[in-house]
Amino acid sequence: MNRLAATDSKLSLDAESPARNAVSMTQHCSSLYLQRIDPSRNMARYYALSIERNLFGEICLIRAWGRVGTHGKELNHHFPSEAEAAALLRAIARQKNAKGYVAKATVQNR
Repeated sequence: MNRLAATDSKLSLDAESPARNAVSMTQHCSSLYLQRIDPSRNMARYYALSIERNLFGEICLIRAWGRVGTHGKELNHHFPSEAEAAALLRAIARQKNAKGYVAKATVQNR
C-alpha cells in the first residue's frame, strides 16, 4: 500500500479480508506419507496423500507418487465435503499398507 500517494485507495491489495486469510485456507489439512523400500529389488517408492483447500475453497485430495528422491506424478480429486475426501484417503492408505507401504510421517493441522 502506497501511503504517500495522494490517490491512495482503501481497497489495497494487502488489506486483510476473510478471503485472503491464510489461516482459513489451511484450517483443514491432513497429510500422510508412505514409503516402500526393498533394496534387494532396487525399490524405493513413496506415496503421499494430502487433504487441502485450493484457492477457490474447494476440498481436494492430492495424491503424489513415484521413486523416492524424484518429483513423481500427481493427481487431484475434488470433493463436496472433507468427510468424503478423508474416506478416500483412508481407503487408499489401506490399499498401500496391504502392498507393503509403511507410514513415515503423519501431519494434521487444525
